[in-house]
Amino acid sequence: MSFDYSNMDFVRGGITEVEMARTHLGKHKDERNLIEQGLNVDKKTQELIREYIPARATLRSLANFFDILGDSTRIKILSALSISPLCVGDIAATLELNQTTVSHQLKNMRDLNIVDFNRQGKVLVYFIKENKVLDILLKAVDVI
Repeated sequence: MSFDYSNMDFVRGGITEVEMARTHLGKHKDERNLIEQGLNVDKKTQELIREYIPARATLRSLANFFDILGDSTRIKILSALSISPLCVGDIAATLELNQTTVSHQLKNMRDLNIVDFNRQGKVLVYFIKENKVLDILLKAVDVI
């Protein structure tokens, strides 16, 4: 098997024609091994991927976070809270939702530190704890 080097600059960062040929031939050998194993990715790429995959606990947290954002009721509540801190009754009345539903969804979001509340007498006023959540929602809207 030959390789046409005529259109390549062989002195890229000090790489000689011989080194380029060895690299190319080595890649073909690696590619043959990968094909024999049924793989399309080389070991270096596999190692890099494994290095950057989040730890299990982080993966679980990310999945829970996106699960929370995967519900239209919670997105409506977050959208309302992005405009103003609100109590459960105001959220329920404004969004035409049951107060129990709103309370349940707020608890789920509180468990993941997405929202929090301030007590004003007997009333709990909810707010978005981290503005980055709003950034994520806005980016998602841009994608769709």
